[in-house]
Amino acid sequence: MDPVRRALVRLLAPALCALVAVAGCAAPAPPADAEVRRAVADWAAAPPARLASIPLEGWSYEVTSVRRDGARADVRAELRYRLAGYDTAAAGSARELTLTRSDGGSGSGSGGTAWRVTAERPAPGAPAQLWDQPDPVAVVRGAHCLVLGAGQSPQTLAGIAAEADRAVPAASAAWPGPWARRVVVLVPATLDAMAALLGRPADAYRGMGAVTTGATGGGPAPADRVVVNPEGYAELSQAGRQTVLTHETTHVATRTATTARTPQWLSEGFADWAAYRDGPLGPAEAAPTLARAVRLGDLPAALPADGAFAFGGGQDAMARAYEGAWLACRLIAARWGDAALDRLYALAGREPLPTALDQALGTDLPALTKAWQQALREDLGQGTSEE
Repeated sequence: MDPVRRALVRLLAPALCALVAVAGCAAPAPPADAEVRRAVADWAAAPPARLASIPLEGWSYEVTSVRRDGARADVRAELRYRLAGYDTAAAGSARELTLTRSDGGSGSGSGGTAWRVTAERPAPGAPAQLWDQPDPVAVVRGAHCLVLGAGQSPQTLAGIAAEADRAVPAASAAWPGPWARRVVVLVPATLDAMAALLGRPADAYRGMGAVTTGATGGGPAPADRVVVNPEGYAELSQAGRQTVLTHETTHVATRTATTARTPQWLSEGFADWAAYRDGPLGPAEAAPTLARAVRLGDLPAALPADGAFAFGGGQDAMARAYEGAWLACRLIAARWGDAALDRLYALAGREPLPTALDQALGTDLPALTKAWQQALREDLGQGTSEE
């Protein structure tokens, strides 16, 4: 240090020390919510005992806001976790935590004050997690699946695991493309509990056996889940349960190839094709609603539009859409081959449908529609009309 700078330091040092003394001769205090954030981190390091049976890893919270009111703090956070061996990346869940101070004091963490989490719940508007429900979560591991259930008997969960273990190879046989070849199945206690997991009204799922969660977009979905409607599932026959689980598992298998470009008739039809392809049911048996319409002379003018698969519409209309989509994929596999149907599915997620049809099948949409209508007449038009 040169002599001039050294002299300045000697002159300024007393003044700097005086300023520190006025400020209390202490380092700046940590942010008011620092202790709260540390308490949330401690909570993440030791998840509640009720989660002990679930194979969790990477459990952490990213705190997004802290609101303190005396000895209470409300925290918004994004929960991140993985199911070990099943999730390829962390799943996310918006949460709200309540913390209280053990001493009821004023607050900064000094003098033995300790914050602790006393409650956790979904953030307003966010779907619930299975472990938010009152019943403890039971875990059943299959050869190709992980089944998590709440409020269900061990026998029920074991049966679903066995059905999922059959569904995974069936989906793999239909879709040879890359996928994890394993599935996570959630079995809540009631239809209302299922709706809470999905963040939608219960009426949207009434009568359904199961649905699949997970975003589409052509990339891996870290947290696909097959969510069973326990009420609808219980009403199905053994064959019906197997069909439902294979259909939903096929959606998991094809997730990376499914995008907003993929028409619903291809997505839903392919999943049904995978579920029915090795089964004993013929077209008229597996598509009774559409068969009845065709016999009455109501032949569809076009392949089902995306809106036909939306929840909340008429049950018969939705049934005809699903049945027509399945028969379209069945026709493609029969006329052009299974590999061509797989190729069409892969291309349709990346290219406009006319391009995908041309490259995979060498045909166009009008020609495919005409062939499908002819197949409907031949496969479903037998028998007498029903009045």
